[in-house]
Amino acid sequence: MKALVYYGPGNKSWDEVPDPRIVDETDAIIKIDATTICGTDLHILKGDVPDIAEGRILGHEGVGTVESVGKAVTTVEPGDRVLVSCVCACGRCRYCREGSYGQCLGGGGWILGNKIDGAQAEFVRVPFADTSTYPVPAGLDDESILMLADILPTAYEVGVINGGIKPGDVVAIVGAGPIGLATILAARLFSPAHIVAIDLAVTRLEAAKQFGADVTINPTLEDPAERIGAITDGLGADVTIEAVGVPDTFEMCTRLVRPGGHVANVGVHGKPVTLHLEYLWTRNVTITTGLVDTWSTPTLLKLVRSGQLDPQKFVTHRFPLSGILDAYDVFSRATDTGALKVLLHR
Repeated sequence: MKALVYYGPGNKSWDEVPDPRIVDETDAIIKIDATTICGTDLHILKGDVPDIAEGRILGHEGVGTVESVGKAVTTVEPGDRVLVSCVCACGRCRYCREGSYGQCLGGGGWILGNKIDGAQAEFVRVPFADTSTYPVPAGLDDESILMLADILPTAYEVGVINGGIKPGDVVAIVGAGPIGLATILAARLFSPAHIVAIDLAVTRLEAAKQFGADVTINPTLEDPAERIGAITDGLGADVTIEAVGVPDTFEMCTRLVRPGGHVANVGVHGKPVTLHLEYLWTRNVTITTGLVDTWSTPTLLKLVRSGQLDPQKFVTHRFPLSGILDAYDVFSRATDTGALKVLLHR
């Protein structure tokens, strides 16, 4: 089969590789019908995730058709159309029993495109298929479902739920890339008074308005603290959400949050960040971090099916799977290309 192979920072190739095979009785082999590129994949290629071995097939998001299953798999069978979650779950360990699948101790967690070969390929082996795949409801297209593999559960769980967004809150989201936009979409479910999107790119701020932000700020043109202060009686945002993964944006979040507020970090950080406790310790600020657990995927599937979420509008560019190198180029130059999510289809 063909797959996107990582050969170290800045080095990737669309190569012929061996087909995956059943290793454990809980495995399934999935023929990939659609996959996408995540910001985390770009972090990997920048060298921000140094534990990933050279020769690894990247990708942790997919929609596909079950090709074969191990003897212990009971909930899916060949021919089924499934969502491949970015997080695998053994379903038995302490963390899985608590719904914290991202911290799985039984061989799961974020392993696709990380510890084992991933989904930017014609076929992928998915461990723990019973608890790591989701049947695709009839009538829903690949594009909408694919956004539930990672970005929407991540935004919902690590941003919105960890941030404790409540009706009437002022929410500031720093970074209006795909994760930031997904956070805007998910935050709207909780009826905040204002959603503020902060980004340097005009195209992304325009996209933020389309996804539901009612205030947009370009920090090169105006001071976010002054603008947010004007709508919060000078207090600051109730919840600030970091959706970039660089030191400056994290520190901005800690400056924009009100006393007693909440900073939810969603971005993938490859460098140390300064935590200004000399300023924060008196302000009763809560800071959360997190890897997505995907416990929310069934709920999000219901919301998509009912029409309350429309993930399809994330997809701005479409490529055949064989055009993945062009897709990476477009996605990595999002400021110039306007790319949000690129769809790769068989």
